[in-house]
Amino acid sequence: MGVVDNAVYVDGRRATEPASLEATYELVRDHRGMAWIGLYRPQDAEVRSVAEEFGIHPLAVEDTITAHQRPKLERYDDVLFTVLRPARYVDAEERVEFGEVHVITGPDFVVTVRHAEAPDLARVRRRVEADPHLLAFGPQAVLYAVLDQVVDDYAPVVAGLENDIDEIEDQVFSGDPAVSRRIYELLREVVDFQRATHPLVGMLEALEAGSGDDGLDEELQRYLRDVQDHAVRVVERADAFRVLLHNILTVNATLVGQRQNEETQRLTEASLAQSEEVKRISSWAAILFAPTLVGTVYGMNFEAMPELGWRYGYPFALALMVLCGIGLHTAFRRRGWL
Repeated sequence: MGVVDNAVYVDGRRATEPASLEATYELVRDHRGMAWIGLYRPQDAEVRSVAEEFGIHPLAVEDTITAHQRPKLERYDDVLFTVLRPARYVDAEERVEFGEVHVITGPDFVVTVRHAEAPDLARVRRRVEADPHLLAFGPQAVLYAVLDQVVDDYAPVVAGLENDIDEIEDQVFSGDPAVSRRIYELLREVVDFQRATHPLVGMLEALEAGSGDDGLDEELQRYLRDVQDHAVRVVERADAFRVLLHNILTVNATLVGQRQNEETQRLTEASLAQSEEVKRISSWAAILFAPTLVGTVYGMNFEAMPELGWRYGYPFALALMVLCGIGLHTAFRRRGWL
């Protein structure tokens, strides 16, 4: 989109809104105020025009054009190049969406470059314009206001992640099989959030300390210390989330293992019970088979059969059946099959 706001400030108040970047350059050259140029996804030519006018280092220009930078604070002589990673929580998708904003500050100019929707720099501009005393501190006051907005926007992200972790804890103890995937996905979001927030503490410390004649006003240092306190709390929460998710992952693995062991034990017990039933059925089948075999043999009615004409053949056959059954029953009882 290019230039979204372009104004020159005198004594902390918006003095004029030049119709073009060239007009802004002219006012700054004549020392007629501080320029604040807001760019949103600018064309390469616009970035190079600003860089050429204000003497911005080529490395900073390259980073601004290519984007996808990690949070950092770099000083090129009297120009400060700051990269921030604002974030917002997308509740419907349960994910953290990251943006990128570059703030380039010099003795009498500020260039803000947004590569995403967040943060709302128009809101930042309205805020500092409503406080001329703060804006009178110059470009560093604008940098403070952007930092403060980015850090404040982290609060809803922290709340969203915390709510997700609470839901995951409930899922873990309810035995939801889909919870493992959700833990991994949330852990990835937390790691990305850490990458966006961890460098802030060191950046704010370096900014507060200043460098030589570029040291900050004492009042502005107080403002920055407040932002630093908020940033430290955000970083600590992000670190705690990561540790907590690792612990939840361990607990979930333990619970899954316990459930698997219980299921294995249940199946083993069922198998043993089934085996006992098979033993009993097999034992009774063998007991019944013996008299059946004897009865079948004697029921063939062939002429040449042992004891066919014997007077006690029939009682003998019955006795043989009973004895076979008793013998098998006794043997199986001793083995514990019955």
